[in-house]
Amino acid sequence: MEPKRINLALQGGGAHGAFAWGVIERLLQEERIEIAGISGTSAGALNGAALAAGLACGPGKIGRDAARENLDYIWSQIAQVSDNRVVRWMHSLFPVPRALQRLTEMISPFAWLEGFTRIFSPYDCGPFYSNPLAAILREMPHPDLTRGRGPRLFVSATNVRTGRIRVFGGAEVTVDAILASACLPTLFRAVEIPDPATGRREAYWDGGFSGNPALFPLFAPDLPRDVVIVTINPMLRDMVPHSPMEIQDRINEISFNASLLRELRAINFVKRLHDEDRLTGRPMKNVLIHMVMDDFMMGSLSATTKVVPKPGMVAELREAGRAAAERFLQYHGQNLGQRDSVNLPALFA
Repeated sequence: MEPKRINLALQGGGAHGAFAWGVIERLLQEERIEIAGISGTSAGALNGAALAAGLACGPGKIGRDAARENLDYIWSQIAQVSDNRVVRWMHSLFPVPRALQRLTEMISPFAWLEGFTRIFSPYDCGPFYSNPLAAILREMPHPDLTRGRGPRLFVSATNVRTGRIRVFGGAEVTVDAILASACLPTLFRAVEIPDPATGRREAYWDGGFSGNPALFPLFAPDLPRDVVIVTINPMLRDMVPHSPMEIQDRINEISFNASLLRELRAINFVKRLHDEDRLTGRPMKNVLIHMVMDDFMMGSLSATTKVVPKPGMVAELREAGRAAAERFLQYHGQNLGQRDSVNLPALFA
């Protein structure tokens, strides 16, 4: 039987990206599914890089096993981050008096981190600065992103100067590009990368500000029609937030879903034109949209756990992702290559 070729679109969401880890693990078990293209942002870029580099190691089981090894390694590193380790890491970025170190270890790390990043920037630490994600990416079991095999990979970052999205693809997808896509500006210095379009080194922040994830790279003619979006940020919350933390969480979710919703609205418009036979002779692809999500699970978490994961939360998210992928395959797997499994008009009703 011919495999069902799909594209994966992986949202960013800090440590909540472990949900997508579980989704990818379950999809890798399906030999009838072939991943042809990947677009990732922030944590989605890390997941996408681990997946693409692994699948590029060889066909069939060889590539799938290598992808699992990469993902296991990345998330084992993130899962090791406890509250005290986060505090010690921040101390290494911003050296503070010993008395303040003892005080910060006695209170909530996220509360301290939130306040600290409002006063100090990553540029204040001078030669002590380092980005811990760089070592994780370089030390993956299968780190080579330049093999030229496997799925096409795209990662998105936000140009600090213009505010526009830049999508890195092909040989442009380097460790620096992935770090740029995952560059939270309150924690990391902007990542500078040469831009052939401008002829200058441009600074980049997290891609979630401009494309979370970017879908349009997956519309290439040589890629399949099916785009499976793995969502991290809840689309819907029934309750109106009241506390300062709840309000900030919802602002974060709305902001990081805005670009995705804009692209989905444009896709819905193109679909209406296709249905009305108004695109005859025009090269506009009628893509098929699917989503793997668990808004109940993700809605139970706060934005604080994106930066400081609670013990066991990464493992819980992984299992939730596997379960969500299982439900998707059970109820919508037959739609792949045939029809949408997302009712886009209802999404914007």
